[in-house]
Amino acid sequence: MSCKCKLLNIGFGNSIVAERVVAIVNPVSAPIKRLREEAKNNAKLIDATQGRRTRSIIVTDSNHVVLSAIQAETIAQRLSTDVLTKIEDKEEKDIPLE
Repeated sequence: MSCKCKLLNIGFGNSIVAERVVAIVNPVSAPIKRLREEAKNNAKLIDATQGRRTRSIIVTDSNHVVLSAIQAETIAQRLSTDVLTKIEDKEEKDIPLE
């Protein structure tokens, strides 16, 4: 069984499936802090910071909240690079975009 999904590096050897990402946000605002607490209470919080300071929070389509020690801008740049690569691959294969 093989997985053809793209993985997004979120730092320190941790990766998530790029297609499942809904949002990448900074952890400083009050609504995001509430989102983090709700995820913790619902057992949907994944801490991928390796004991470092949380610099970004990633929300997935399954309502999981992932904490990362990498800046949100850096992760967004990595994600956009993956998306552009996927679009280029589809154009090369003449596959219509979804």
